[in-house]
Amino acid sequence: MTPAHSVDANAVVITGLGAVCALGGSVEEIWKGLIAGQNGAGPVTVFGVSACRCQQAAEVKPEWLAAKPGSAQRLSRASRLMLPAAREALSQAGVLGTPALDGIALSVSTTAGAMEWGEEFLRGLVACRPGGLLGPIARQQPQQQLLDLQDDLGFRAGITTIIGNACASGANAVGHAADLLLTGQAEIVLSGGYEALSELLFLGFDCLQATSVTTCRPFDRTRDGLMLGEGAAFLVLETAAHAARRGAPVLARFAGYGHATDLNHLTQPSPDGHVLASALRMAARRAGVDPAAIGYVNAHGTATPLNDTAEVAAYAAFFGSGSLDRVRVSSTKAAIGHTLGAAGALEAVFTVQALRRGRLPPQIATRDPMPEIASSLVTVADCAAPDLRYAASVNLGFGGSNAALIFASCL
Repeated sequence: MTPAHSVDANAVVITGLGAVCALGGSVEEIWKGLIAGQNGAGPVTVFGVSACRCQQAAEVKPEWLAAKPGSAQRLSRASRLMLPAAREALSQAGVLGTPALDGIALSVSTTAGAMEWGEEFLRGLVACRPGGLLGPIARQQPQQQLLDLQDDLGFRAGITTIIGNACASGANAVGHAADLLLTGQAEIVLSGGYEALSELLFLGFDCLQATSVTTCRPFDRTRDGLMLGEGAAFLVLETAAHAARRGAPVLARFAGYGHATDLNHLTQPSPDGHVLASALRMAARRAGVDPAAIGYVNAHGTATPLNDTAEVAAYAAFFGSGSLDRVRVSSTKAAIGHTLGAAGALEAVFTVQALRRGRLPPQIATRDPMPEIASSLVTVADCAAPDLRYAASVNLGFGGSNAALIFASCL
C-alpha cells in the first residue's frame, strides 16, 4: 500500500474495499477463489425454480450474510448482503469509529432493492390477508437498505445517491462518487452496489431465455446465456489530500470514468460496439492515458450471444483491431454470476485487486473462445501481471447504458 502523501493531492484514491458474493464473505477470500478458477454456480435454494428452464445461480452462503436481528428490526436479504461488505471497506479504510465517518457521502446502486419484500406484499394481496402488508412494501425501497446500513454502522450520510441504471449501475455509482470528490462536494465517499436474488428477476431473465441451461461461458463460440448471481461490494474513495490528513494508505488511484448511451435497442447493444468504445475513450481522456497503457479489462462478459459480440467489437475499436493481443481480458461473471446492480461495484473491486496483487482473474468455463479475442483471454496458468499499471472495468446495461472505469496502480 502507498502512503497518501506520495500521491497528487488533487487525485481520487481508493482506501478501502469490501465484498460478499458466491465465492466468499470477504475480498481476500473471493480473490483467492477467483485466481484459483473456482466457480460459484449451484442450485437455487432461496425460492422455488422447478418450473424454470434454468435452475442454477451463484448464491451467497448463509454464513456470509449479516446476522438477522429480532423481528422488530428485520433485515432483508439485500441488507444482509450489503452490511458486511460495507463494514469491511470502511474498516480497511480506517474510518469505522472515527470522525471521518461523520457526514460521509453515499453513492450506491441496485436494480431491485429488497424485492423479496415486494414479493411478500403481492403474495399477501393474492391471499387476501387483511393485515401486515404495509411493512413489507415499505421495506422494499432501496432507501430502507441504506437506512439499515447507516443504523448498523452508526452514521448519517451527508449526501446520499441511489443509482438504478440496469447493469451499468455499479460502475455509475463509483463514477458518480469520483465526481462528487472532483467537484468538491465531498471529501470521502462510500460507494458500491448490492443485489439479492429474487423471484421476479430470476423468472424475468428465465422468460427472456437469457440464462444458460448449461454453463455460463463468456466469449465462447458456443455460449448460450448468463448465470445470475447475488452479492455486494463497496469502495471507499476520497481525495488524496483527505487520505493524507488521516494517514490512510492508498490501495489504488481512480483514474477515469466514461458513460455513453446506446440508442440501438431496449435490451440489445449496438452490434458494432461503438458506444462502449466511446465510454472507454471518455474514461481514457479523463485518465490522461493512451489505450495502449491499459493492460487489463474486466469485461462485462455476460455470455449472451449479442453482448459478447458487441464487446469484442468495442475492444477492437478502442485498442485497435490488431492490438487486442496486447491487452488481457476476462469476465468474472462465469465465477460469481451476473449480479446486476452490484456487478459494476464487484468488478471494480476485482480490478483494483488486480492492480494491487499483480495477478488477473482467469477466464473460466470458456472452451472454444471467439477467435477475435482468444489471444487476450486470461488463463489460470497465465494470470500473472506484475507490471500492470492501468486496468479498466466495463459494464453494459438494458436501456443502452455503457460505462467504463479506469484505475491506476500506486506501486
